[in-house]
Amino acid sequence: MSFDDDPGHGGGDPAGDRFSTLGGTRQTRTRLPEGTGDVYGGARRPQRNSRSLVMVVGVVVLLIAAIAFANRGNDSGSSSDTQAPKNPDTQSTAATGTKPVPGKQGGIASGFAHDEQGAQSAASNYAVVLGSTGVFQKDSRHRIVDLIYTSEAAASLKGPQDGAYSADFLKKLGLDAQGNPPQGNTFVSRTIPVGTKVQSYSGDNAKIAVWYTGLIGMSGPGSTDPVRTTWKTWTFDLKWSNNDWKIATDSQTDGPAPVPGDVAASSADVISKAVEEYGGFTYAR
Repeated sequence: MSFDDDPGHGGGDPAGDRFSTLGGTRQTRTRLPEGTGDVYGGARRPQRNSRSLVMVVGVVVLLIAAIAFANRGNDSGSSSDTQAPKNPDTQSTAATGTKPVPGKQGGIASGFAHDEQGAQSAASNYAVVLGSTGVFQKDSRHRIVDLIYTSEAAASLKGPQDGAYSADFLKKLGLDAQGNPPQGNTFVSRTIPVGTKVQSYSGDNAKIAVWYTGLIGMSGPGSTDPVRTTWKTWTFDLKWSNNDWKIATDSQTDGPAPVPGDVAASSADVISKAVEEYGGFTYAR
């Protein structure tokens, strides 16, 4: 509604103006018939223009009051238009926002949820563990296998793995027979998940693919195997066992691999320092 529609603010019939006064003083005036004069003698006095000034001031005051009230309304948290923020729609490439698993067993994340999200979280964390330097040493490798594989898979896997991580294989990586790097060198092996995909899920069984980039190589003086990046996909067949997701079987394929960037390679000292200073993550979907 405009001010002209409101009685008393410049529009409509003056007779209907409850604030119609003379100069804003609320003193009434009696008009006499036009004639030879009035009771005071002489000509009629012209109407004073103070009424217009009072009305202008009144409109300004009302505008200021309206603006102040509107601002106060906007500051209030009780507006009926205020709505709680909606949760983001779940997409295949978007994180759910659920907190990581609180439990760890032997330094490895455990206690994953018994659903698709929990299976994806388990697969991501297992890829990180299996891509760590711990798998290149027999004792720690056996411990890792016992923790993240089903008991049946672990029993059948240890022997073949020991044969694969032979002294000759370790020597090619610059490691000794026990999987240790030379003095003054840093062996780097890391898996960094980029994303996960549910290939199948049926309650107690899940097939999860983890797309990841990795770091592998020796950093140090005289190294003939500098740290390089890899791109692979690690697929896990998971089974719900002993109240957690465990690996039944797994396999790897190359790629997808993006075009290499144009960032210059860092020196061995910088890489070694970075590996020591930057820790890993617990991954959750």
